[in-house]
Amino acid sequence: MRTVLLLIVVLLSGAVVYAGEIEEGNKALARRFYEEVWFRRNVAAVDELVAPTYIVHDTGERKNAMEAADEQKKIAEFFWDRGTMTGSIDYQIAEGDLVATRWQWHFKPDVWWMKALGGDEHIPIINVFRFRDGKIVEIWNHRHDIDTGMGTFIFVKGLALGLVPAAALLVLVILLWRKLRKLRRAAPEPAA
Repeated sequence: MRTVLLLIVVLLSGAVVYAGEIEEGNKALARRFYEEVWFRRNVAAVDELVAPTYIVHDTGERKNAMEAADEQKKIAEFFWDRGTMTGSIDYQIAEGDLVATRWQWHFKPDVWWMKALGGDEHIPIINVFRFRDGKIVEIWNHRHDIDTGMGTFIFVKGLALGLVPAAALLVLVILLWRKLRKLRRAAPEPAA
C-alpha cells in the first residue's frame, strides 16, 4: 500500500512539474514576442511565434476578429516606420495555455503629425495570449492610452463632432433672423 501511495505521489509531482514547464515555456515565447517584434524590430519573428491565423480581441473592427499573422507585422512596422520603439516587461502570469503580460510601451515618433498628437508616448499595456503548439492563437489587448495623444485625438474628434452641428444650427438661426428682419422692414406699417 505504501509503495502504491509513493508511486502516485511521484507520478502526480511529475505532472505538476510538466504543467509548470509548459507555462514557463509559454511565458518565454510571449516575452520573446515583445522583445523581438516590439523592442528590436525583428518582425520576422512573428512567423515563428504567431499562428498563421489567430483571433484578436481589441477595439473597433478588431473585436473578436480572425486575422492573418501578417497583421501583427503590419502593426509593428507602422510604428517602426514612424519612430523608435522600446519597452520593458513588468511581469507575467501564466495559467494553462494562457499568458498575461503587463508591459510598458515607449514610442518616440519621427513624423510631425504623431509628434503633434502627443509626441513621446508611454503606454502601459496588458496582453493575454493563448498558446497552442508553441504559437499564439488568440490575443486580448488592453491598452491604457487615454492619457496619450490618442486620447487627445479622441477628445478633439468628439469636440469637432459636437461643434459642427452647433455651428450649422447657429448659421441657420442667423440666416432666419436676417430674413425675418427683412420681411418686417418690407411689410407696410399699420395705419395709426
